[in-house]
Amino acid sequence: MASTNVETVSSFADRAKLGLAVVLILAALVGFYELSAQGPLVQWLSVIVGLVLAIAVFFSSLHGKLLVAFGKDAWREVHKVVWPTRKEATQMTLYVFGFVFIMAVLLWFTDKTLEWLFYDLILGWKK
Repeated sequence: MASTNVETVSSFADRAKLGLAVVLILAALVGFYELSAQGPLVQWLSVIVGLVLAIAVFFSSLHGKLLVAFGKDAWREVHKVVWPTRKEATQMTLYVFGFVFIMAVLLWFTDKTLEWLFYDLILGWKK
């Protein structure tokens, strides 16, 4: 099935949810520093609670729902991929290594030939 892309304009409520998510993240960070006298457990608990609430608010907005839909579509596409077998992957890797080796030898040979041509024949510099 082909999905149609529909552009929607986010409402004031969605923008407010995104703003609230940002405020919750900032509140979690402020709580971390303000609760330093209470100990690290309370500090980190405030950060975790603030981030969980921010994530929950974000995923209840239109942008969060679109992100979830994108993730589901991506996961569905990953399942459609035909992955190579172990033998095919090994063969392709060996082909790449072989090609790299041949290119390295070719470039080394070209470099040494040009070095001999310029330094020994043209300039007369002997090593």
